[in-house]
Amino acid sequence: MLSERTIALVKATVPLLQTQGEAITSHFYSVMFANHPEVKTFFNEAHQASGTQARALAGAVLAYAANIDRLEALAGALPRIIQKHVALGVQPEHYPIVGKCLLQAIREVLGDVATDEIIAAWAEAYEALAGLLIAAEEEAYGANERRPGGWRGTRRFVVARREPESELILSLYLEPEDGGPLPAFLPGQYLTLVLEIDGETVRRNYSLSDAPGKPCLRISVKREEGGRVSNWLHVHARPGTVLDVLPPSGDFVLQPAPAEGRPLVLVTGGVGITPAMSMLETAAPTGRTIRFIHAARHGGVHAFRARVDALAAAHANVEALYVYDAPRDADRPHATGFVTKELLAQALPPDRDVDFYFLGPKPFMKAMYANGVALGVPAQQIRYEFFGPLEDLGADC
Repeated sequence: MLSERTIALVKATVPLLQTQGEAITSHFYSVMFANHPEVKTFFNEAHQASGTQARALAGAVLAYAANIDRLEALAGALPRIIQKHVALGVQPEHYPIVGKCLLQAIREVLGDVATDEIIAAWAEAYEALAGLLIAAEEEAYGANERRPGGWRGTRRFVVARREPESELILSLYLEPEDGGPLPAFLPGQYLTLVLEIDGETVRRNYSLSDAPGKPCLRISVKREEGGRVSNWLHVHARPGTVLDVLPPSGDFVLQPAPAEGRPLVLVTGGVGITPAMSMLETAAPTGRTIRFIHAARHGGVHAFRARVDALAAAHANVEALYVYDAPRDADRPHATGFVTKELLAQALPPDRDVDFYFLGPKPFMKAMYANGVALGVPAQQIRYEFFGPLEDLGADC
């Protein structure tokens, strides 16, 4: 239990965090990577270079400070943080490193304003949060290990086969090297690969793109320009390649359909289609009404079109709609341009009572969130996964 004095001092720093938060977190990462290079494996260098990691952390620190006297307000964000940490394999011994470097960054960025009393209050607040996260993460690690087919830490998987899904996206089918069973993951979850590339350990998350219960785990990887890991996988992950894999994680998952059979709307852009495929494969045979909307540049980069068409042909409850913004001559999209509010409105029932899932590039995400809200989809039925401060999306933290 935090003292009243600590709560008051931490809340007093909220105005400073609003103006200096990103400077603090950017400096924090510089300090931590310089003094503890061993933790760099837990971070995506592309997110570091773009500043999204620092902005996301700044938003989280600000939210914690602003709500430190009513942590229940953060209940919605904590599962996302816990799942991300578990997905990466964060351990209790990492927390003191983060705490020490964060306090150093606060002191060095804020200067004289960061008095000894302020730093002591933040140290107490950080310890309380760290204790909460460590306990919750251990519970998640244990649950992963205890479930049938589950494991803790890394498990060796063999690439059984690889299949191109588009000009940019490659699917890898993974079988456990030990021949043991696979866990029943939740549609929308992802795997974390732990790879050694050029003598450095790197971790990357890739969505599971097929339904649970199959003999392999399938991930689908977009080859990103300059992407260190995606390019390595496209070139080197061949049948027989062994990969170290952490258990399925993630809280952006398909929720059970309500008893009244609420329609499901899946809207994706680009590689955002991968977790939606797992959701579609799972939900299509249930008879639930599904509207599957996918946006792509053109047919050459549209992954899984043949499979979605096959599901729609086999299940009358599934309807697909494809939107290309730069179609090639031979392409046959249902619409050209972008997924507008008007186009989305045609896909929704008049009462807007749907489960609305969306995933794609940041501009696409911002547009879909704004469209969903403007069209009157109930807030609790709008679901997405987003890397960065939620205010960047126009959402409440």
